[in-house]
Amino acid sequence: MLTQETLRDVFYCPQESEFYSQCIKELVFKQCNLNEIIIEFGSGDGIPVINSLLKSNYKGKIYGFELNDSAYELAKSNIRKHELDNSYIVINQSFFDSPNNNKKYLISNPPYLPAIDNKIYQPLLHGGTDGSEIARKLLSLNYENVLLMVSSYSNPRSLIEYANQNGYSTANFIISPLNFGYYSSEPKVKSTISEMQRKGMAFYSDNIYLLAGVLFSRNQAKVDLSSELIQIMTSL
Repeated sequence: MLTQETLRDVFYCPQESEFYSQCIKELVFKQCNLNEIIIEFGSGDGIPVINSLLKSNYKGKIYGFELNDSAYELAKSNIRKHELDNSYIVINQSFFDSPNNNKKYLISNPPYLPAIDNKIYQPLLHGGTDGSEIARKLLSLNYENVLLMVSSYSNPRSLIEYANQNGYSTANFIISPLNFGYYSSEPKVKSTISEMQRKGMAFYSDNIYLLAGVLFSRNQAKVDLSSELIQIMTSL
């Protein structure tokens, strides 16, 4: 049963969720086969995918994996409420422990908080010591197309170069400025980000950081936008 206490364990940032939803709709739904099967790592409360489904003509199925029990229960409730049970199936188990033969599309707003360890407000939001560890892992799984949310304070240049080394080009991207929120303002996280900035691994201003929805593709892209993406993400 969901209570106010358990809901505190669920990631909540309406602005970021709305942006992720926009990226799914614009960068994936508008280019994929409308009956495509899509895999999602980290469904959270399900709202980003639900909103994108409600605003598009996509007719396929999305299989989401969510390890957080509270988030899983909330996602199921939200899916039922919007009568999307046949379009969006969320599974309460580890994505990395689940065999999957469909390698066409993977989407995710992966954990990207950098910190020396995962002893933070929400441990499942820990993205490794530089914030890009989970994103790198997702890019190592041989999906043809991977939509990731990439933060300018989580070693973006190195992550994009890692994608290139793994055979991906930057097919398209959308960027939004975001304010530092509850999770990214935690002292342990902010001190790591500050140290990374001194090393040229994090890029932000006093007021904002940049979040990019990036479609990495192994298909032959007309233009590889990796250089442009790096230039923008390291501009602050």
